[in-house]
Amino acid sequence: MIVLFIWFFIGLLALVGGAELLVRSASKTALYFGISKLIVGLTVVAFGTSAPELAVSIEAVLNNQADLMIGNIVGSNIANILLILGISAMIVPLKVNADLIKSDVPVMIAVTLVFIGFSYNGIITFWESFTLVMLLMIYLIYLARQSGKTDFTTKEERAKTGPLFWNIVMGIVGLIALITGARWVVGSAVEVATILGVSELIIGLTIVAFGTSLPEIVTSLVAALKGERDIAVGSIIGSCILNILAGVGVSGLFIQDGIVVQDVVLRFDLMILLAASVVCIPVFFTNHLISRLEGVLFFSFYSAYILYLVLSATNHRFLDTFGQVMLMVVLPVALITIIVRALWDLKRRWRFKGMFKDRKPNE
Repeated sequence: MIVLFIWFFIGLLALVGGAELLVRSASKTALYFGISKLIVGLTVVAFGTSAPELAVSIEAVLNNQADLMIGNIVGSNIANILLILGISAMIVPLKVNADLIKSDVPVMIAVTLVFIGFSYNGIITFWESFTLVMLLMIYLIYLARQSGKTDFTTKEERAKTGPLFWNIVMGIVGLIALITGARWVVGSAVEVATILGVSELIIGLTIVAFGTSLPEIVTSLVAALKGERDIAVGSIIGSCILNILAGVGVSGLFIQDGIVVQDVVLRFDLMILLAASVVCIPVFFTNHLISRLEGVLFFSFYSAYILYLVLSATNHRFLDTFGQVMLMVVLPVALITIIVRALWDLKRRWRFKGMFKDRKPNE
């Protein structure tokens, strides 16, 4: 068992390190050839934090381990919203850009709803995966249009990218590490699930999901500590969108029979993901800030979710009681608190605008 966990963490290191190396080398190679920095940011760098999820998903699908793949994507997105934003906000309150609330969060919710819709009949077909990839292309084009004028690299910027041959070599090394790390993570995760007697789905929703979310964790915490708090939130929302569109979409292209989705995922885990996505609107809207209190709530929800999965996997006698308490008491109180805070903030803004509207020009 210990050996398996060692290989799992070695695989995670190779996965994260390979993704970082691949992104850096690909970015430098693209800039060397004068490709727009905007295009590089929207493609290579944007996929960087989602590369581990994508690599693990493709490897899992190729090995006919759809439960691990679905668990990885769903679990990573839940961890992104509840765990990473929660911890980051607990350290320092996170600023939320207004454009994020108007565009990216609704896109994240819409993409999650499409994911749920495609999963409703228990299988995501090849053509539904192809549709997700097409939506990914549309999303990237939308981002490009929203970003304004394209800026191309100058000769000085190209010179700073370093030797082309070395960048290509490092890119190949990063790709090999990414693929190898994905195989080690998937292989060891399956073995651990077998030994512990739990499903691959549970392993994917917990251990693998947390491991593949490491780049997002590092990115968000570093951005928050550096004062770039709006970037911390934006990177998480963008990663959630890419995880579904790229992780599920691209992976589904490798299997003609479609990706099987268990009914329990549709009834529970995807509903948790949808709830976490929707609750971002009132939380982000309130003062355009994720406060420390809201960070604590997010982290508490994630802890409760993981505890429920553990109790469910072990068939613990406390499972039903825990579920009822969460469903009937904790969640309603938390949601009412969040909604009341959002409505109070909305009322305050209207009152503030009314004060200035009623004032005469010479006052």
